[in-house]
Amino acid sequence: MRHDSDQAPASERGTAPRRGPATGRDGTGKRPAVVLRGASKTYGRGRAEVHALREADLEVPEGELVVLLGPSGSGKTTLLNLIGGIEPPSAGEVLAGGRDLSRLDEDGRTAYRRDTVGFVFQFFNLVPSLTALENVRLVAELTGRGDRERSAAALAAVGLDERGSHFPAQLSGGEQQRVAIARAIAKDPALLLCDEPTGALDLDTGRGVLRVLQDLNGEGRTVLIVTHNAAIAAMAHRVVRMRSGRIVEVAENAAPAPAEEVTW
Repeated sequence: MRHDSDQAPASERGTAPRRGPATGRDGTGKRPAVVLRGASKTYGRGRAEVHALREADLEVPEGELVVLLGPSGSGKTTLLNLIGGIEPPSAGEVLAGGRDLSRLDEDGRTAYRRDTVGFVFQFFNLVPSLTALENVRLVAELTGRGDRERSAAALAAVGLDERGSHFPAQLSGGEQQRVAIARAIAKDPALLLCDEPTGALDLDTGRGVLRVLQDLNGEGRTVLIVTHNAAIAAMAHRVVRMRSGRIVEVAENAAPAPAEEVTW
């Protein structure tokens, strides 16, 4: 029996034991991709203390497209950061990718982000001096999955197989965001986390990006989208509404709308 003083390093302890098929609390019968139990995040101390997330409980089944909805300051990006392993919770548990993220050290969280999570942000963060294909390969190479064929396949998956030799300045805003999505999926992540992916786009371009995300979800990926745009909730399997750092409602959607029907 291992005593507390004999515990493995935190980067190893965070790996959860394998379990048989799990049935979520909502009765879907799907294995949970993400579980939060009393997860909280606090910044600062004393009078400067800010409770960005308060005792969040959430379960996301594998293969769902989930929208985290709320106004600025509601805690939705903080929640996404905890799920993405960008920072640890101040209290509670965050389980994802077979790991207990609340017990991982920085090296463990880095490995989790590298191996399990793809990130898509509002601003594309492309390297201007690299072509679309090179931007995809740059991140893929950091994960050991940077072969040209895999990167080209990721661009093809977002409809940009003929634009790989173009530089970011030669691409539209929607095309740049699709390159960012290709970059995120080139390493074949189990989780795709998107923070306001249509925030800088017009309606038609935004719909095109949402279509790509919906198609990727249709291939079996778990996709979480943070947004303040309530219209996007129509395409989700599950909508998590947040206010003042708390989850105030989790609603299931039995018939998600096609991205083409989303309007704002």
